[in-house]
Amino acid sequence: MTMKVDIRKLSFINELAKVGTNGVADNMSKLTGEDAKMEVTKTNFIDVDDLESQLEPGKRVGVRVRLLDPPHGHILVLFPEASAKKITAIMLQDVVDDMSGVSGKMARSAVEEMGNMMASGFIDGWADVLGRGIDTAAPQLVYASASDIAVRTAGLGGDDLALFFDSDLTVPSYQIEAEIYAFPELEEFVEMVNDIELTSA
Repeated sequence: MTMKVDIRKLSFINELAKVGTNGVADNMSKLTGEDAKMEVTKTNFIDVDDLESQLEPGKRVGVRVRLLDPPHGHILVLFPEASAKKITAIMLQDVVDDMSGVSGKMARSAVEEMGNMMASGFIDGWADVLGRGIDTAAPQLVYASASDIAVRTAGLGGDDLALFFDSDLTVPSYQIEAEIYAFPELEEFVEMVNDIELTSA
């Protein structure tokens, strides 16, 4: 099994990242009624040992979603703590009048729901481009530094390298920041990319 990607297919990998983040932005726009925008800031194959140096410091809360179909692996959706609080307000605004009375359990549930919604948008974008369904496991709530979460997630695949999509989401009125990282199983992902006809890339 070769881990080399046909150089002519690299634009397709970038397209996957773009389509995925567009799906996230669409979901956020529907939820907030505003024009959410998501930008892919990095698309890299990166050594797992170097992940920590690539990430912003500080705690993150979010979800890790496991892909049950090719290319398998995991999607991470992470929020800085300040954004997580705003997400809680958005998700609960129709059911809670006083946000100060929101329990920790309700807040975690709101963030988990939002993270899963964003991950679904990303994965659905991939599925459309690849022309196949991609089922997922239930989202797992994560809370730690961004580097700890990313390194742990990359390690679940057992690969020394990770395909690292770094994306930033902004929603104007809410000033929400979010980061999405994709860690597909590399052998499967590379094989899928190399099998793509250039006319569809």
